[in-house]
Amino acid sequence: MKTKTFTPMGSLHPILFFAGVYVVALFFSIFICSSLFYSCNSSSSTASNENLAPVEKTVPATTPVPHGTIAVR
Repeated sequence: MKTKTFTPMGSLHPILFFAGVYVVALFFSIFICSSLFYSCNSSSSTASNENLAPVEKTVPATTPVPHGTIAVR
């Protein structure tokens, strides 16, 4: 009787598994690091305040007071 029935694919299974895990981890690390790099080094044209108009805050003469509070004038 034949006692050892190892196939070449079966004996390479742990090596192929860890190679696959390594490739997936490498892909995700490249994706995460490039996302962080591009977010930190964004161009100044997208984050500039040159084209934004200043917001003017207007306060009405009579400010409504919520119920349950005491208005002191």
